[in-house]
Amino acid sequence: GRWRGWGILLALALLLALTAWLLQPPRAGRALLALAGDTLGLELQAEAIDWQLRGTPRLDLRGLVAREPGAPRALLRARRVFVALPWHTLCTRGADLTVQRIALDAPVLDLPALQHWLAGRPPGETRLPTLVDGLRVRDGRIDNDDWRIEALAIDLPALHPRQPLRVDVRGRYVAGTLTLPATLALSLDTPQRLLERQPAPLSARGRLEFSGAGWRMPAQVFLAGPLRIGRDSALMQPVRLGLDARYQSAGGSTAFRLGLAAPMAFNDARWRFVPASVVLEGDPQVPRASARGSLSLGARLRLQLAGEIATWPAGWPPLPAPLHASSTPLAFSLAYDGAPDASGPARLTLRRDATALEAGFRLPELRAWLDAGTSGSPLPPLAGTLTTPRLVLDGVTLDGVQLQLDDAP
Repeated sequence: GRWRGWGILLALALLLALTAWLLQPPRAGRALLALAGDTLGLELQAEAIDWQLRGTPRLDLRGLVAREPGAPRALLRARRVFVALPWHTLCTRGADLTVQRIALDAPVLDLPALQHWLAGRPPGETRLPTLVDGLRVRDGRIDNDDWRIEALAIDLPALHPRQPLRVDVRGRYVAGTLTLPATLALSLDTPQRLLERQPAPLSARGRLEFSGAGWRMPAQVFLAGPLRIGRDSALMQPVRLGLDARYQSAGGSTAFRLGLAAPMAFNDARWRFVPASVVLEGDPQVPRASARGSLSLGARLRLQLAGEIATWPAGWPPLPAPLHASSTPLAFSLAYDGAPDASGPARLTLRRDATALEAGFRLPELRAWLDAGTSGSPLPPLAGTLTTPRLVLDGVTLDGVQLQLDDAP
């Protein structure tokens, strides 16, 4: 009996020693980190670890690096990560993916590495966690081969994979010379459907700002449609997109509204809308137009549209007689392939009755002509050919006119 008593005391001493060893912050933190890494199939390393085991286990990690075993590129790096993870989630080794809260400071997510990890997960295990108290991200970045998102901030109150999601996002999208700051409020129905390659209804409202040398264009944006994601792509078919924007430059400002309906695809760092239906209206300088065609925006802007302008805009210099007397809509086509700020050469055709114009132009020169109003030239800065049966200029009537325009540089 005495030896049995000593055995029990020795076992208790060893248990206390083991508990004391585990409760040292570096060891306990690394043990929890290793357990979380095994659950995710990732190698997780941190420069410094703080922890709390009372109640819901919490890890405060500094200098976190997460990568697939043997992978050359880290999936995630972060200056600081805070995770509150219930014991039940740890003990079930991922069978229950409930997380209390996640907060990240200065995370850098490598999207190709993330996609490789997701593609390698066992079938049926690609699931979204439940975030009871949500997610907060500050000063984040997402890197892809052709584009990145900088200054990323995310505020997600809660995430339940089979329930509607609400999230506020701020960031700056960068692809080549295109920089697009955005502040958006997103609503997504049943986010788990995205991982199941099923469409999930998405809507977004917020603010974008396009800009270039000497101009800026803040815009309120609305977008809605069923979202489907692939390995490196996103598709919304159809999407409804609305812009309420104001173009601002040294010559003044012009407000306009644009509506677009089309299938939208995002891949290879490009947004593509094909086939697209577009309507445009706004201040007197803005033509009231409708058109169909295609639009692609990425490192380059590509545009092909054909449609009608209802009437000659009141804010443009008046047409010479007898062109001004016609009430026939102006059929037009517009083509552009160049810099995303639309500063490159574009092609335009206009037709009304028997009058036709085929010309090239550059948007900066056209904006300067519009800013000049009635004090400038009666003809826009176009390089091309105008043909019309009759034209009256300075009281002189000309018949069978073919006019060569060379005003554009």
